Amino acid sequence: MRIPRVLAAVGVFGVFAVRQSMPIAQQASPPAVVLPIEPPAVGLPPEPASAAVTKFSFIAYGDTRGQADGQELQREHGLVVDSMLASVKTQAEAGFPVRFIVQSGDAVLSGRDATQWNVSFTPIIERLTREGAVPYFFAVGNHDVGRGPVGDSQRELGLRNTFSAMSKLWPPEGSPRRLNDYPTYAFGYGHMFVVAIDSNIASDATQLAWVARQLDALDRTRYRHVVAVFHHPPLSSGPHSGPVLEPQADAIRRLYLPLFRRHHVRMTIAGHDHLFDHWVEHYDDSTGTYRLDHLVTGGGGAPIYTYNGEPDLTLYAAAAAPQQVRLDHPIKPGPTAADNPHHFVIVEVDGDRIWLEVIGTGPRPFRPYGRPRIELSDRQG
Repeated sequence: MRIPRVLAAVGVFGVFAVRQSMPIAQQASPPAVVLPIEPPAVGLPPEPASAAVTKFSFIAYGDTRGQADGQELQREHGLVVDSMLASVKTQAEAGFPVRFIVQSGDAVLSGRDATQWNVSFTPIIERLTREGAVPYFFAVGNHDVGRGPVGDSQRELGLRNTFSAMSKLWPPEGSPRRLNDYPTYAFGYGHMFVVAIDSNIASDATQLAWVARQLDALDRTRYRHVVAVFHHPPLSSGPHSGPVLEPQADAIRRLYLPLFRRHHVRMTIAGHDHLFDHWVEHYDDSTGTYRLDHLVTGGGGAPIYTYNGEPDLTLYAAAAAPQQVRLDHPIKPGPTAADNPHHFVIVEVDGDRIWLEVIGTGPRPFRPYGRPRIELSDRQG
């Protein structure tokens, strides 16, 4: 079934202004249609306009679903956004303005329920797009569209709602950076290129071919850093990893990571496990040795997870043996909920260099690296 282009019909409801002026408790019957999230007054510029930009930052996080979605605002997510808005100000003052935010999925508990989007999620995101004036880019999770294949009826319902919510934020269908009828798209800013993938259907050949074409045609003189954002992490030590590898993560490993190594993708950003985890993959090809950082940042407000143990990576390393893949696990989640607070990450870019800072919302500073900010580099000194 073809997903209809979203949402010419949404505008006829005229509900947006009412939602903003009315307390949530007084909104007796939220509409059955998911309302589009309002974008910032000024979005990302066309790709050619930012070609000379070399210094900026972006924010990444995931898994914002709450326990009372559809009834109230997502409380923990709101605290994360409070901290994000403060960081938008401090990053601008530090000379690393936040130019966009990426979210790796699971916006709400059930993406099939329009009320959960309208009541619990959208008003919080509009704080980022309106108060923070920052573009927001979302990659779908399993709670948003389900685990079914393309064409599955439950997936289609969640997908329609997601398309509606994001209709003013994503590249439009028909544009070169959008895969029509999929929540799969890309965008470029400065020297960075970002591709958002639906990992629920990681085995889908149409999506894989589209991502490959985007990377094959990419001007790497311009786009020095490529980042892939999706929900299911290929490497994690949380409860979604371990002795039983989920099919989606297995497909990411088998199909996408060889593609990413071939194109020297710099970083993957995922969620699904509600914690912070960091893996580093080194590999060789005919042009040299490269580094691929894998971040799991699922601390956007969903129930906190904890360390589950090291996954068995024997087969993964063996499959990539020609490239001599070496895996390091520099940062592991903690064993208790207090060790894994809700959080987001700030990625700073300055030319060829990238730094990472993790910001928690707990009662004490969250310092997984032992210091506020680290460079993602193998350089010494």
